[in-house]
Amino acid sequence: MNVKIDIDVTPEEMRKLLGLPDVEAFQRQMLDDIRARMLEGAEGYDPLKLFQPYLAGSLASWDLFQKMFSAAVGSGQGQTKTSN
Repeated sequence: MNVKIDIDVTPEEMRKLLGLPDVEAFQRQMLDDIRARMLEGAEGYDPLKLFQPYLAGSLASWDLFQKMFSAAVGSGQGQTKTSN
């Protein structure tokens, strides 16, 4: 049996459906900050240094997400469906 479900939602609706936070304001602030830093030191700027303040927190969040995902996937393994 094949079941196909098409869901037509906007990215914002999907984000709300999954309970993810709205990071649009954060992204806008980060890009404005990076743009200002680039304009201040346009001669010899290092793009990696621009992202370091933002990456420190996001890497910790990413590790937490990976652990939660692994735990969720791992909890589903080993369960088998039995029929009488």
